Amino acid sequence: MNFRSNPSLAIVCLVLAAAVPAMVLASGGPSSPKGGEQGAAVPPRTAGQKPGGSGVVVQYQVGATPQPGQPTAVVLQFDGVTAPDGATVQLTPDSGLSLQGSATLTLPQGRSTATVRVASERQGLAYLNLFISQSGASSVVSIPIQTGGSAPALKSTGELKTTPDGERIITLPVK
Repeated sequence: MNFRSNPSLAIVCLVLAAAVPAMVLASGGPSSPKGGEQGAAVPPRTAGQKPGGSGVVVQYQVGATPQPGQPTAVVLQFDGVTAPDGATVQLTPDSGLSLQGSATLTLPQGRSTATVRVASERQGLAYLNLFISQSGASSVVSIPIQTGGSAPALKSTGELKTTPDGERIITLPVK
């Protein structure tokens, strides 16, 4: 057999070799729940950080779809605690969301995990706010808790029209 080297084919193979593991990791890996499972937990998400904050990285995972009046577990993973005396987290739920248990967490140096339980009084979106302090620096992370079905979509008050040039625009009434 005669094999020829093709630079384009080599690049495609390298891209696929890099993309497949990334897709597996993004999907939660081989142990992730199947898409059709009812009540399956959402994979952990990393909360955004602003520069100059506490330096504590927060990952969170909300249990199965929260229902009004029913407690839901929220798993919090903390990393980047470098202060010798650790870090503190103050948990503050939005109105309509109640926290079951202690509102303060003390984090040891290194990596740690905590599970908190929240219950929503009604359907909709509310946030569990985490105020994190470490070595005099602080940061805030807001974890969305969507109770019930998906978030409601806003109704459009405008009308979709096409201009003579073929451009699509939405016209809105003047109030």
